[in-house]
Amino acid sequence: MFEDRIAELNGVSKTAPNKKSYTVAEIRQILGISRPTAYKLINQNVFQSVRLNSGIRIVKSSFDAWLETRE
Repeated sequence: MFEDRIAELNGVSKTAPNKKSYTVAEIRQILGISRPTAYKLINQNVFQSVRLNSGIRIVKSSFDAWLETRE
């Protein structure tokens, strides 16, 4: 649903309809927010996220549902 809002990285639109999660960089790009603001949302459990050794992944379905309530 929100694949069209996925970031333009290096001038190339990146869409992945089978994605199950977003990176922090992707949600920053989608929302147009700063890094501290993205981590604030994650820490407030606004949407589901999973901490991995290599960083944090935001559960796509949870993020998309939250974003839909904002539009």
